[in-house]
Amino acid sequence: MGKKKDLSAAEKPQIVQCLGQGMKTLDVSRKSKHDHRTVKRFVTDSEHRRVRADKGRMRKVSARQVHRIKRAAAKMSLQTSKQVFEAAGVSGVPRTSRCRILQRLAVVRKPTIRSPLPSAHKQKRLQWAQTYMKTNFQTVLFTDECRATLDGPDGWSSGWLVDGHHVPTRLRRQQGGGGVMFWAGMMGRQLVGPFRVPEGVKMTSAKYIEFLTDHFLPWYKKKNRAFRSKSIFMHDNAPSHAAKNTSVSLAAMGIKREKLMVWPPSSPDLNPIENLWSIIKQKIYESGRQFTSKQQLWEAILTSCKEIQAETLQKLTSSMDARTVKVISKKGSYVNM
Repeated sequence: MGKKKDLSAAEKPQIVQCLGQGMKTLDVSRKSKHDHRTVKRFVTDSEHRRVRADKGRMRKVSARQVHRIKRAAAKMSLQTSKQVFEAAGVSGVPRTSRCRILQRLAVVRKPTIRSPLPSAHKQKRLQWAQTYMKTNFQTVLFTDECRATLDGPDGWSSGWLVDGHHVPTRLRRQQGGGGVMFWAGMMGRQLVGPFRVPEGVKMTSAKYIEFLTDHFLPWYKKKNRAFRSKSIFMHDNAPSHAAKNTSVSLAAMGIKREKLMVWPPSSPDLNPIENLWSIIKQKIYESGRQFTSKQQLWEAILTSCKEIQAETLQKLTSSMDARTVKVISKKGSYVNM
């Protein structure tokens, strides 16, 4: 009787049929001309599969080719798998195998969209970093406005779907269905706000000062003199912020000279509150959530802000030292934080 380590795919259904007819394993082994132990092992574990000796290895390419692929992917950022493999000189690999191999070496990312930095702006960013390098950023109140829409960002609407299930419908209205504008500030471990900008208000210099007087100034006046003497107010160079009337009004509030941070142009990457906006939007648009009313959206914003931990704010404000060092090392270019 011939012996065989494993049963073929064609032989397994025949053995199952014989066993279904009431035949014993010994009789089945004689009929199929297989070793009795092979048949018994199949019966004990009908789904027995031999573990490949090379399990986990990339069998489509060699180790040397993998090294070339990794080097090509490092040199050619944000390219397709086909382009990377062609640059590495590896051909004949199907798309699914290319993607599986690249998943072990790299990740899929979208390019960051930024406006070009003129040399004058780079110089001002460099001067800013040198001026505030020794500043205690825990005393700086970082502020800005943010807008959230009812529909949410389109780029976050993709996800996994089980085969055969219906693809959910996602709303896409003009201007995102409308939205909510709000203002907030962060200092050290503390979040100031958020405060909602009234509907239909165009943020001119006069409206900006009126908004700060109604929302920021009451919080600021409650602080003691020692706090106010050390604190620094920061806002960007939006037209309503950079207007002369705004500077005069802030000076009347006691925010002038060294208490008002001079912000470099084209520098959202230096403001840690931009990272806070990302955290808030991730919370309110979680699982592809969309909103039917602005009040519902505003309530979600308030809820997400309450859930932000003080440690998160501390981590963001503490990153300013690293940002200033990076700006100097990159000679005023953008930093990724």
